[in-house]
Amino acid sequence: MPYLLISTQIRLEVGPTMVGDEHSDPHLMSILGATKRNTLGNNFCEYYVNDAPRVVLDKLESLGYRVVSMTGVGQTLVWCLHRE
Repeated sequence: MPYLLISTQIRLEVGPTMVGDEHSDPHLMSILGATKRNTLGNNFCEYYVNDAPRVVLDKLESLGYRVVSMTGVGQTLVWCLHRE
């Protein structure tokens, strides 16, 4: 899985950070220390870590991921990463 999206709410820029969906690589999620959550009202799960996005980005860089793009969508910050 070479692409990865991570995101956080602007008011939560110190964490938690969403690091994957229910189809994400379980091994990578384990390395990041992510836990799978199902938010009330959603029919899907997401992986979260309590770390700030900066900490998550540092961990992912050490695993070979590089930021491709970053944007703000409403009150959400989103990073797209890729691993060769």
